[in-house]
Amino acid sequence: MSANEFTVIGHRGARGHAPENTLLAIDTAIRLGAPWVEFDVQLHDSGELLVFHDLTLDRTTNGQGFLASQSLGMLRALDAGQGQQIPTLIEVLDLVEQQVGVNIELKSAGGTGEAVASVIRSYLEAGWPPEKFLVSSFHLPELWEFKQYAPEIPIGALICGVPLDWAGCAVELGAATLNLSSEFVDPRLIADAHKHGIKVFVYTVNDPAEMRMLREMGVDGVFSDYPDRALAVTAG
Repeated sequence: MSANEFTVIGHRGARGHAPENTLLAIDTAIRLGAPWVEFDVQLHDSGELLVFHDLTLDRTTNGQGFLASQSLGMLRALDAGQGQQIPTLIEVLDLVEQQVGVNIELKSAGGTGEAVASVIRSYLEAGWPPEKFLVSSFHLPELWEFKQYAPEIPIGALICGVPLDWAGCAVELGAATLNLSSEFVDPRLIADAHKHGIKVFVYTVNDPAEMRMLREMGVDGVFSDYPDRALAVTAG
């Protein structure tokens, strides 16, 4: 992420083109040219880190009920769309193979940060540079916990609103990015983040006109279900 770069991040892989948070979605984003991919991670009771967004299975799989109440074997047998499995964090990282940067969003608490840090540590030891990772979360205490175990990995504070102290939460965490809902983009928030050397990434942006507007406002990048659209805007 260079200083003047407008960063395009494939949201849940390339959710607009393939079933979200699957290996197919991640691979599609890479093939479309996205320099970064974002996906969600939850810690299952089995100790496995699963790439999945919702608390329940109904929306994106042929299963029902809460993810946390199902066995790992049952979860892995589900169809997550187009015959895709619910992948593990390790499977996604092995697919990526440093081709692109990865933004791992911590969706669950209760040790998720520590578990993700442990996995990332093994990839750092295998030669991945820390800057290939960005770990983010709405659950800021869990993000802080992750930072204690992997201080060299950049983190992103996820927010859905405009805090009273502007970018204060990201500053306090030592975050590299503030990941902000498109509904709450405020020039003063962008300015405050930039004053502290923090990049502002906006989610989830699929309209090219909105992408251009955000870029003109000084936003540093966008999460998009259609990374190809965002790449076309950056090339224009």
